[in-house]
This record gives sequence, structure tokens and C-alpha cells, in this order.
Amino acid sequence: MAQKLIDGVRVKQLKVIPDERGRLMEMLRRDDEVFLEFGQTYLTTMYPGVTKAWHYHKLQHDNFVCVRGMIKLVLFDERDGSPTRGTVNEFFLGDHNAQLVVIPPNVWHGFKNIGETESLIVNIVTKPYDYQSPDEYRLPAHENHIPYDWARKDG
Repeated sequence: MAQKLIDGVRVKQLKVIPDERGRLMEMLRRDDEVFLEFGQTYLTTMYPGVTKAWHYHKLQHDNFVCVRGMIKLVLFDERDGSPTRGTVNEFFLGDHNAQLVVIPPNVWHGFKNIGETESLIVNIVTKPYDYQSPDEYRLPAHENHIPYDWARKDG
């Protein structure tokens, strides 16, 4: 059953083109329907079992792609007036699901490495990082008001 996406969240299925030399995967193009603007690109990594959460931005959109490993990306909409206020979205990204997820401003998000190797995540943001006045607001991963438990769900 497909989950109802938080208002403003976009998902792009990525095309992986393999050959005898390796593979190619386009992540984001300026002529993509989901493209807004370019600020900068960065790479973040996580060791197995690590959770990096929670944060949001007031100005920038994030465009997350996990290029190695597997992560669970979780979003929470706490925006006043949002038609999806209170909604939680889960995405499983990486080696077994090549997707780009666009996260709009003011949506809490975090991710957990659910694989057995270091995960590599590329983020293509719409605003460059401002070292003097960072557009980043944080909560602890596990002790907070967000209705989400990072524990594995066996079902």
C-alpha cells in the first residue's frame, strides 16, 4: 500500500544503466520536473546502525539520494496549515531502491543506516550552506516530540 506523501515531497525513481564497466545513474537534471534550483552538492556517510536525525531547514529543499548501502529516510510534517500536518513518511533508499526524494522546507527529516556497510548519501540542496547563519534546526534522534521510533520493525 502506497503511503500518502507529505505535501511538497516529491519522489523520482532513478534509472540505473549497467554495463561491463560498471553503472551510471543520473540523479538530478535541471530539466527534471522535480528540479527547483541549485545551491550546492555534498556527500554524507553513515556507519551501520547509525541514525542522523532530526533536522529541518526554513529556506532550502533537500534532494537526497543514497548511492551506496541502504538507509531508512523518515520525514515528519509539523507545518502549521499543512494539509498533511502530523504525517510521517518512510522511504528505503539505496542499493535496492534507486530513488531521489525531494524534501521541502520546514519538514523534519532524518535517516538511519539499515545496511551492513557504510552508506553514502548525496544531497543536492537548493541553497548553499551559510557558515555564519546556518539554515538548520535540530532535535535529538530519540528523545523528542516526533511520533517515530527508529527501531527495526519486524513484520
